[in-house]
Amino acid sequence: MRNSGTGRRQQGSTLIELAVVVAILGVLTAFALPRFLDSLERSRAAEAFNYLAAVHEAQQRHHEREKKFAADLSSLDHLLPPPANFDIAAPTPGASGHFGDSWSLTLTRIGSGGGYGPYKIVFTEQGFDASRSDILDKINPTQR
Repeated sequence: MRNSGTGRRQQGSTLIELAVVVAILGVLTAFALPRFLDSLERSRAAEAFNYLAAVHEAQQRHHEREKKFAADLSSLDHLLPPPANFDIAAPTPGASGHFGDSWSLTLTRIGSGGGYGPYKIVFTEQGFDASRSDILDKINPTQR
């Protein structure tokens, strides 16, 4: 098949067409990448919240049996593995200052995935402690 007038077939793409395609891909990436990174960080935070919720439930069971909260996570009966992207501090006595009726546990994000620096998630005998946690609402799985 021949093009009318030139006598030659047009083959391949021009540099302008290639530049347009690259520009379109760049714009799409600029919008999609931040949303993807937020989603990825939200899933990591959700893993930490699930772990802390399991610890919270195990602490409640321990308190029912022993009449005090556990000072060591290894004495709890929770089965979830620790989240890979967080540093887990040792449990500390909560507001009362002793494990008889309070406890606190802090997870700190390791590294800076998705452009977020380290942040803390704190749970107590009452559950998630938003006042002592500094996780952004944007990636907090309890916020919608």
